[in-house]
Amino acid sequence: MYEEWGEVDRSHRKLAHRGSYLGRVWVSPSTVRRVLHVADLHFRPLPRPGKSKRTPFPEWADYRPNSIWIYDTTHFPAAGMAVLIIEDLVSRKWLTEVVSVEETSTQVEVGFTAAPQAEGLLETADDGHDDGRIDLDVDDESRPVLLAVSDNGPQMKSGSTREFMALCAIAQHFGRPGTPTDQSWIESLNGTIKMDYPHLLAITDPATLRAELDITQIDYNTTRLHSSIGYVTPEDEHTGRGKAIRQARRDGLERARDQRLAYHRSHRNNQPNPEGPDVV
Repeated sequence: MYEEWGEVDRSHRKLAHRGSYLGRVWVSPSTVRRVLHVADLHFRPLPRPGKSKRTPFPEWADYRPNSIWIYDTTHFPAAGMAVLIIEDLVSRKWLTEVVSVEETSTQVEVGFTAAPQAEGLLETADDGHDDGRIDLDVDDESRPVLLAVSDNGPQMKSGSTREFMALCAIAQHFGRPGTPTDQSWIESLNGTIKMDYPHLLAITDPATLRAELDITQIDYNTTRLHSSIGYVTPEDEHTGRGKAIRQARRDGLERARDQRLAYHRSHRNNQPNPEGPDVV
């Protein structure tokens, strides 16, 4: 049984069941393991694929707002819509979304036209094209105005998207195939939207979904405290107020601690009695 099926089953449990499946032997898995051990026969495990490492961001990409953006497409089946969302990776601000029935390079282009325009980056991109020449086959790290991070979806990897990003002076960065943790920032945003705003999943009208997403975007950016940026809103972090808010909290906690200590020290009930000890 081992010589015939060992390379197929690769397990004493499967080999035991293989014997009864073929009607040749009825034994427990422990018996198979013991007999093979005595005969010095061992299963060869399948080779494991090597561990891949995530490609680091380029050195020119500063860890500050409007330097690294990440985007992905999430789905709302009730409305039959695919929503492409662009997020600032540093501040976690939800920048824009594109609601459509399709997932093509067109939606990517629409999103990366609206978001840079709203953030005032289009002028910066135009400044780098005075000569009117762009070599799409050369990666010039001094040229991009921001880094766009995504997975390996066909609309992200298409030639049309690559040409558009190059024209807008936006560099692309892709995660490892089959590794959603490389895009954990945008995956977290997509999951939070559906968990904290579950009514979006019940909407069947695309126009209503667009209107509700606009309201949700404002609430997400300006009201909801984000744990990964120190419990401030993405708008606070994006505009530079987050650092001052976090420092004010630390200062307030320190003052409150000092006040508690001062209160308890002044209200201790262990001072000596000037009239002598109380003796019962």
